[in-house]
Amino acid sequence: MSERIHRPRRAVLFVPASNEKAIAKLSSLACDAVIFDLEDAVAPEAKAAARERLKTWFAARPKGGPECVIRVNPLASEWGRDDLAAACECAPDAVLLPKVDTPRDIHDVDDALDEAAAPDDLKLWIMIETPKAMLNIGALAEFGRDRAARLDCFVAGTNDLVKDTGVLATPDRRYIMPWLLQMVLAARAGGLDILDGVSNDFRDLDAFARECAEGAAMGFGGKTLIHPAQIGPALSAFSPSADAIAEAEAVRSAFALPENAGKGVISIDGRMVERLHLAQAERLLARVR
Repeated sequence: MSERIHRPRRAVLFVPASNEKAIAKLSSLACDAVIFDLEDAVAPEAKAAARERLKTWFAARPKGGPECVIRVNPLASEWGRDDLAAACECAPDAVLLPKVDTPRDIHDVDDALDEAAAPDDLKLWIMIETPKAMLNIGALAEFGRDRAARLDCFVAGTNDLVKDTGVLATPDRRYIMPWLLQMVLAARAGGLDILDGVSNDFRDLDAFARECAEGAAMGFGGKTLIHPAQIGPALSAFSPSADAIAEAEAVRSAFALPENAGKGVISIDGRMVERLHLAQAERLLARVR
């Protein structure tokens, strides 16, 4: 399976679809993607008005802006079908489906999108936020291996996982760390992108920066955010460092030398470097581009 080439998703900001003021500020923000939330962030009595607000915004959506995603309510809820219909009318880059438990949930939303004549390039993101999703995560990730499927990205729903399991939420996330690593492993096996969960204290940016650095070290492609102040630290943590870029360029240049043509292993400054390291270097440089 060839590897997907993704847009950068280092800083992905949740914005309540009912918050007109927050939506109006989006053009001034440097985030890579925006998730317009019709689910948890919107009260039941405000959901209809929020859908109409999104239709108005997307009708005048500026070109060249961030990737735009709409989080709908679960399809089985009383708002799910209306949310999905509104999302198809808006034509975002992706739809984010919450409370996914089993592969059946993905099949159902795929069928609903096909019935609504959604464009083929409309992607599906899913929240990994329930105990059942964790138990079924390998099967969920398999949809990423099917080129006909829409699944493109996992989003860690750490708040819901903590709530549903009773695990103690600590600043270092020690008790949910195994689940986070399992999400990364499954996503990469399926060729999917994977975003780390939100950090609730948007005032402690030092702690947030540490959490971003840990997420990047675990293999996440980016971080979901709840406040614009978090954009800068997320962009910094999930962007390749100057040293990493220089090393990747050195590996690529070394393998490009005529004397190294066809070699599987070479030596760079006394260090053994294999072609798998060349593949890693090429991926990093593609991210930079």
